[in-house]
Amino acid sequence: MREPAFWWRAPGLAANLLAPLAALYGAVAARRMRQPGYRARAKVVCIGNLTVGGAGKTPTAIAAARLLRDAGANPAFLTRGYGGRLAGPVVVAPTHSAADVGDEPLLLARVAPTVVAHDRVAGAAAAIDAGADTIVMDDGFQNPSLDKDLSVLVVDGRRGIGNGKVFPAGPLRAPLAAQFARAQALLVVGEASWSARGVITAAQAAGALLLTGRLVPDPAAVAALAGAHVLAFAGIADPEKFFATLRDAGIAVAATRRFADHHRFRATEAKDLIAEAEHSRLTLVTTEKDFVRTAGDPALAGLAARCKTLPVTLELDKASALRDLLEGLFF
Repeated sequence: MREPAFWWRAPGLAANLLAPLAALYGAVAARRMRQPGYRARAKVVCIGNLTVGGAGKTPTAIAAARLLRDAGANPAFLTRGYGGRLAGPVVVAPTHSAADVGDEPLLLARVAPTVVAHDRVAGAAAAIDAGADTIVMDDGFQNPSLDKDLSVLVVDGRRGIGNGKVFPAGPLRAPLAAQFARAQALLVVGEASWSARGVITAAQAAGALLLTGRLVPDPAAVAALAGAHVLAFAGIADPEKFFATLRDAGIAVAATRRFADHHRFRATEAKDLIAEAEHSRLTLVTTEKDFVRTAGDPALAGLAARCKTLPVTLELDKASALRDLLEGLFF
């Protein structure tokens, strides 16, 4: 799904016309979130999004798991596996592809055991059976089926919450008040725009802890692209964020190609990207999420062989604040 451009502008005609539908959707979402969830035999940490689309929750989930492991816990990831064909519960293995389990679980599984399950309760049980004492949910905040011990909401500083309206009038998954009533912290990734500053005020009024940080590109990957002119392509919620990261790292972005979030590349698209890069003598570069969707597919082998990636990690301004929240689950 491509997000409507009007979501990320000040409210206008389109948002106003969709306001009745948004009010209905928001009321249903808020009522659903109030439903009691199943209490798992492990601590449950949820990393969620306020809005439809990406904000940096997967790097945040990875950072949380690493902090938990440093504290002596045995974390495992639980995710729905968007875009994968397996409903689960299934523990992600090296033999799985993005077509099986989705792109994000393949990245999570590099860090800790990862369970893909459409049924979160069954997925939590599978994670516990695999030895986890802490479950880190990548998404699922608005899903009430599993009770959460700690919820951290992530928002992209540049895009914020857009026009501040609930879907389909805007990008919010539920009314802000309903979401902050069940969250302990808000993480703003990147410099806060006018839209992000509004949600920061709302979070602090609700008593949520404010965390800040940024996505930092891998220095070795940046060095490998030094001096190159690149054709950057991405099928994520906000491709421009990736392109800006490249430019901010001093990489010469000569051309860009945007695809829908979780886009499954076709052989013809791969051929076109390769042909354009070769014709213009450009280096192909993409995100780790996009790259794992090309790996293992024979029709995309040529694209995978020619691509470089730019891995990013979350750098928190005060990692101790998140560490204290996580350790507070146990002590």
